[in-house]
Amino acid sequence: MTSLVGTRILLRFNLRRDRLMIPVWVAVNTLMVLSMPNTLKTLYGTPAERADLIHQVATNASFRALIGPVFDDSVGALTAWRVGVYAGVLAAVTSLLVVVRHTRDEEESGRQELISSGAVGRRASLTAALLAAAVANAVLALLVVAGLAGQGAVGALAFGLGLAAVGMVFATAAAIVAQLTESARLARGLTAGVLGAAFVLRAAGDSATTDGSSVWTWLSPLGWLENLRAYAGERWWVLALFAAAIALQAAVAYGLAGRRDIGMSFLPTRPGPSVGRLGTAGALAWRLQRGSVLGWSLAFFVVGVVYGGLTDGVADIVGDNESARRIFERMGGQSALTNAFLAAMVGMMGLVAALYVVGSVLRLYGEETSGRAEPVLANPVGRLRWATGHLVIAFGGSVLLMLVTGLGFVVGYGKEAGPILGACLVQLPAVWVIGGLAVLLYGVLPRAATAAWGVAGAVLLIGWVGPALDAPQAVLDLSPFGHLPKLPGGGMEWGPVLVLLALAVVLVAAGLAGLRRRDLTT
Repeated sequence: MTSLVGTRILLRFNLRRDRLMIPVWVAVNTLMVLSMPNTLKTLYGTPAERADLIHQVATNASFRALIGPVFDDSVGALTAWRVGVYAGVLAAVTSLLVVVRHTRDEEESGRQELISSGAVGRRASLTAALLAAAVANAVLALLVVAGLAGQGAVGALAFGLGLAAVGMVFATAAAIVAQLTESARLARGLTAGVLGAAFVLRAAGDSATTDGSSVWTWLSPLGWLENLRAYAGERWWVLALFAAAIALQAAVAYGLAGRRDIGMSFLPTRPGPSVGRLGTAGALAWRLQRGSVLGWSLAFFVVGVVYGGLTDGVADIVGDNESARRIFERMGGQSALTNAFLAAMVGMMGLVAALYVVGSVLRLYGEETSGRAEPVLANPVGRLRWATGHLVIAFGGSVLLMLVTGLGFVVGYGKEAGPILGACLVQLPAVWVIGGLAVLLYGVLPRAATAAWGVAGAVLLIGWVGPALDAPQAVLDLSPFGHLPKLPGGGMEWGPVLVLLALAVVLVAAGLAGLRRRDLTT
């Protein structure tokens, strides 16, 4: 078919461009899944402990909303329950980022027009983008199947296929949105909004029933993943739902792609604001990133409410399980279980906030490589002033995220706000160190700027999985979050906080100095 001419070459080019991003995201997802069986064996090693866990999940609607229902007491089934929803979300995020990057991003930057001037079919770019996402999901599925085969090959196959299917559902959804919008930023935001709606639908359904049978659960692809029931009497027919959704969405995307010109969109672009409202570099940065800031803030508030609602019941969930208690104590740094749980969950939100900061900082790299920064800098706007506008949004936005997280915890937990808000704000120095590393890479080694995602992913793994695997303290100390005081409940230690603040300042200053002296990337 002439419309697919050049697909193979474009696929190779896409995979070469994503040679860092795809392996990092897939590795983080795989390690999160494969670390769980040994952890669960340690936490719930006896049938009585597993039966007690299932009972607690069945009687706690908030816990089901957060993770989902349990269908069996085997280690494989508990693994699919514990990480299934979040592994599916990570697969979806990876897929939507890959597809939008190689479709709407290319059109917005003008590169697609150059590519299409050669011997390239009309739908080759879209096909290559979807195939790149398929490669990422296939690798994830293979690694998960191989890693979980020891718990049962059939269940491992079902779980691996389910994760890959979730990823492809959102890959094709992103392909549709990329045809509708004229902005890659809006395409990512709208697809992420669809993913958020899928999570909320599943959470609402699971909180209402104990077996995943709610209509709301079945309206969500994440609900399909849990109802595939890996290791719990697999429902293979659920894969047909995934296949139908993928085929239908892909058909819609291909149909839309054939009906529009390159660079155009089906949703009209609203006129921009008056010049007065975009008269400064900071105003422009806010205009570009406000959707991201508001979306992240809403998500952090909702998660804070959910975690806060779980706090009173954490003692019942943990029960007499000393292994689970030790993990919370290690993450939270104290023996009082409620405070340890709060400190651990606040720390997890700080780890996720680091991802926001990295993405916001790297918006500078996207503006530069797309050519949009050059017209701005051609005016009386210096590089430092331009960069500072975006960095204020990045670092100031992280303050907002942690504040709304604290408010969410207060709403869900119903206790005094001061200690919880303080615990949230104390995460900021570590968040800013990760952001400072991103600024340093962008300013000094712009071609390696995306390696900041690898740093953030490694820190996330250390903080999330390290305590559960009983990693040595030396490993935990590799993360800046490992040096923060454990609040609420613990004592405030200003020394590590001030050191991390100073380190963040040095990293940002070095990055800005490098940006000021180097040539712009083309």
